[in-house]
Amino acid sequence: MLPPNTARGEVVVTLAGAPRRLCLTLGALARIEAALGLSDWSQLPDRIATLSAADLAAVLAALLDGGGEPAEIAARATVPEAASALAAALAASA
Repeated sequence: MLPPNTARGEVVVTLAGAPRRLCLTLGALARIEAALGLSDWSQLPDRIATLSAADLAAVLAALLDGGGEPAEIAARATVPEAASALAAALAASA
């Protein structure tokens, strides 16, 4: 796997036992807004604080897709992996 393009906000994390690339792209952000029922992205920080398991899986799937990875990997991630991956992806996009 190539190193992440940090200028693009990519991060590589381990999910389901393998390195996976995540990226918060515009498309990923739109998928996250829709999955969480947000009217705009400014609501995201408050909503992230109260994610259900289904929400976490949806957000992770969008970030995987943004990184060019299969979104279905999100369903195989452990909760600690998913939470850590989400934190890393959001930090990389800041």
